[in-house]
Amino acid sequence: MKHIDVKELFFNSENYKNKSVTVCGWVRTWRDSKAISFIELNDGTCLRNVQLIIEKDKVEENSVKLALAVGTALCVIGDFVPSERNGYEISVKEITVLGECPTDYPLQKKHHTLEFLRTIPHLRPRTRYFEAVFAVRNELSYAIHKYFHEHGYKYMHTPILTGSDCEGAGEMFRVTTQPWDAKYKTEQEYYDGDFFGTKASLTVSGQLEGEIAAMGLGKIYTFGPTFRAEHSNTTRHAAEFWHIEPEVCFADLHDIIEIAEDFIKSIIKDVINNCSEELAFFSERAEKGLIDKLNSVISSDFAKVTYTEAVEILKKSGKEFKFPVEWGCDLQTEHEKYLTEEYFGKPLFVTDYPADIKSFYMKLNPDGKTVAATDLLMPGVGEIIGCSEREADLDKLKAAMQKRDMSLDAYTEYLDTRKFGSVPHSGFGLGLERILMYITGVQNIRDTLLYPRTVGSL
Repeated sequence: MKHIDVKELFFNSENYKNKSVTVCGWVRTWRDSKAISFIELNDGTCLRNVQLIIEKDKVEENSVKLALAVGTALCVIGDFVPSERNGYEISVKEITVLGECPTDYPLQKKHHTLEFLRTIPHLRPRTRYFEAVFAVRNELSYAIHKYFHEHGYKYMHTPILTGSDCEGAGEMFRVTTQPWDAKYKTEQEYYDGDFFGTKASLTVSGQLEGEIAAMGLGKIYTFGPTFRAEHSNTTRHAAEFWHIEPEVCFADLHDIIEIAEDFIKSIIKDVINNCSEELAFFSERAEKGLIDKLNSVISSDFAKVTYTEAVEILKKSGKEFKFPVEWGCDLQTEHEKYLTEEYFGKPLFVTDYPADIKSFYMKLNPDGKTVAATDLLMPGVGEIIGCSEREADLDKLKAAMQKRDMSLDAYTEYLDTRKFGSVPHSGFGLGLERILMYITGVQNIRDTLLYPRTVGSL
């Protein structure tokens, strides 16, 4: 049916002033009096509701009665007129009820707790909170594609089904067509009868295939769903999330750090420019001072410190940490928060981590103990980007894999990239939901996804 988006009405209001318009949407709130009814209508195109003024002697009585219910879907024809209180409103001439909504509709109140809304994920996009979340998610996704497109990267679609574990942690979801009660003498016999004739899983990362693509295309990025069967029931972990992973040939660690900083600043700037209404909402509802925080990120130079220096800073801090700090340990959230919020007071790249706590593909530094890797830590969130120069030397890469008891035969194609014309190259991984949390101030990753997949919850 032909109609005008509410966003279009408000953004180009002069074009529709005092003209007849047709709008569609859902009733958010309503008030009734003897002669006039008021409805706040929202169609999902922007946070603002358009107010409907219904003079009962001018509109069919039964349609008005049916329309006065939260959640009801309407098509309305009326005049778009100036309003001292609302800027503009619609003086209604005709109402068509597209979908009635009974009184057991769960979203009767104006505000609901996020905990309650997680129990009805199929309805929460109808709330202002999640309308704002998904509007920013949409703009952020566009900004990511825009950045890479403008900087000459090719967008690659790497496999979701894979036979390799990029991270080597074994936290993968197995994919099978076999019946659940199939009985075989050996594991190999079981997999021989499966769809691919071998063990298959959902990917934890598109990096390895991304590196292969970059070795012919120069610089590429992937942006798609990844899956980790990690039993981390925290506010920062989900089993299914969206992953941004650029790979750049002829780039060392310092180059990729520069790219990562420029990338983060660019996408935040785009969201600030295009989601001002949503960010103002989150500044009020999720994190006070949010917009100032984001502007500070754009205007500041990110700090850099080596892992060894960071450990010394933490040891000398006088702080009593829950997890003791020793060289060789992985930095915990409490350590990251101290470094970014108290010591440096801004985003921080921690570089040159011990090789034993990082992935096999990272380039070994000349000291033989650390790798050319960095994590970007953000105040209030902690690690947001994992980044490294990849090991380009075939023998060193093989040695790192053998040290971790990895099968070289399973990575033949990946190893060939180091055998045939290897070059220095680097890349990083950024979880979309992590950066979305930072930009909106949303505290739980479950509130950044339409249907969050977490331990025990499908």
